[in-house]
Amino acid sequence: MMVAAMELEFAYRDCEQITRREAANFYYGIRLLPRDKRRAMCAVYAFARRVDDIGDEGELDRPAQIERLAAEREALRTLAAGPAGVGDPVMTALAHAHARYRLPTDALEVLVEGVELDVLDAEYRTFDELVRYCRCVAGSVGRLCLAIFTDGTAGEEAHALADDLGVAMQLTNILRDVLEDQQRGRTYLPAEDRERFGCPDLSRAGERELEALLRYEAERAEQWFDRGMRLMEFLDVRSASCVQAMTGIYRRILDRILEDPAQVMRGRISLSPLEKTWVAARGLVAAGGEHLR
Repeated sequence: MMVAAMELEFAYRDCEQITRREAANFYYGIRLLPRDKRRAMCAVYAFARRVDDIGDEGELDRPAQIERLAAEREALRTLAAGPAGVGDPVMTALAHAHARYRLPTDALEVLVEGVELDVLDAEYRTFDELVRYCRCVAGSVGRLCLAIFTDGTAGEEAHALADDLGVAMQLTNILRDVLEDQQRGRTYLPAEDRERFGCPDLSRAGERELEALLRYEAERAEQWFDRGMRLMEFLDVRSASCVQAMTGIYRRILDRILEDPAQVMRGRISLSPLEKTWVAARGLVAAGGEHLR
């Protein structure tokens, strides 16, 4: 069933409001995109936000969370049929974006799988296990964004690089949120690394040991960024500018962690709106320069 233009407009507007309210870093980057691509990115984010909120919902017990995630997975199976106009703005906008940009449905399904790992309190013994989680919750988003950037025409190499950038940003998130996650009873840093650096329990770790562990993981994230930024070769100037802006914000956070790793145990690192605007402007200039070479 076709969705009325007015209903679709309201659906996208709802997704844009969610994105602007909940994802300042993401929104600063996508402002550089043309309107249609920006709206599609908001639809992807709004769906990701809804799924993530199920995993963070403290009022729901685990069976209820699993049931809600199963419902979202079932809703994804209807995307191929197109916008159905069933009163769900997020799914209405996402279905339209899916048809327009050939969004990879498997990436949406993997995103749900990643949140399920959080609900099940999955633990990560090795770095490879942590990378798998990062690919689910963030690499999947990278591939969805790539489909929008390239109108669904990207090849395997570009998809792999978008996945790598997603991992880099999620590793940065994990480092930035170490204290907040610990307060929630969650530890994402691999157990084998914590043991190697002498701090299996982060709350009882010595400052020197903790700093060495955090620096080690931050340097790993930096390597993932360096590899993933090759994605710029596959993007037009405005899409590259968007990626430069978003990754620029995360890389500045990562740089601050590398300057003083232990600060993440004292509070969350963030950039001011002015700094984010500056990073976005630099991204525009950098992307333009890359494409003029």
